[in-house]
Amino acid sequence: MTSPLQINGVDIPLASLTPLKERDALNIKSHKGFLRIRSSIKAIGLIEPLCVFPEGNGYVILDGYLRFRACADLKIEIVPCIVFPNKEAYTFNRMVNRLSGYQEMRMLRKSLETLDERTIADVFGMRSIRYRLAPTLVEQLHPKVAEAFETDLLGKAAAREMSCVLPERQAEMLKEMKRVHDFSPAFIRALILKTPPELRNPKRNPKKPWSEDKKKRGELVSRLEEAEKQHDFYTKLYRQYTADLLKMTLYVRKIVTTPDLNAYLQEHQTTTLRDLSQLVLETPAPPAPA
Repeated sequence: MTSPLQINGVDIPLASLTPLKERDALNIKSHKGFLRIRSSIKAIGLIEPLCVFPEGNGYVILDGYLRFRACADLKIEIVPCIVFPNKEAYTFNRMVNRLSGYQEMRMLRKSLETLDERTIADVFGMRSIRYRLAPTLVEQLHPKVAEAFETDLLGKAAAREMSCVLPERQAEMLKEMKRVHDFSPAFIRALILKTPPELRNPKRNPKKPWSEDKKKRGELVSRLEEAEKQHDFYTKLYRQYTADLLKMTLYVRKIVTTPDLNAYLQEHQTTTLRDLSQLVLETPAPPAPA
């Protein structure tokens, strides 16, 4: 079927496909991405079509080089393709919809209802998917932190780091992260370093590479200090802007309430008068002097 964009779904012989650009450096015996795709295709077949456009007597591959090589290695003769009329009609990665850590976890758990763990691991080309399932991760999170994880505000790596402290401390850390708009695992580690021992999770210890390395700990502490400095700077700047705005409002109020000035603006600058009046209405008046 042809869409208004003239994009067709077609089964095409693999021999009719040519890569847009060969990747000579690709080692199919060790490339993890290739091995994972090959395992998936071998286990359940090719699910995601290749994206191609017609050229000469064949088709050129726009997206799906690793899938193409995997199918060739598995001696698959015909593959499903989405055919674009030309290169310009295709935006690379337009169909990519990456799963959040929480969505991936739910998807894998749902898959276990019909497939065994070994089969799923083979599809992804991994030895095990146990660590991706994170069976107790959400249970260790404060409700607000769990919500942030579910809505992808926090990634899985960040959520794992958060579980190193008790739920009440997690809530404090999340508030601090929102305050400085930094939700990275590195910033979480810096906050963990500032957490008193009694608020640490005794069942979950930070990974050694960053928790015991003095240089890494120093870098994390510096990052936290820098975030605090930036927040203090912008807080002071906001206060200054607010104070300046209040001072300006006094002058604006004087202009719009002086009869002669108001009459002139009504006659010659109606829009300006409206904007100034709106500013006065939206800005609270300063407190009266004692």
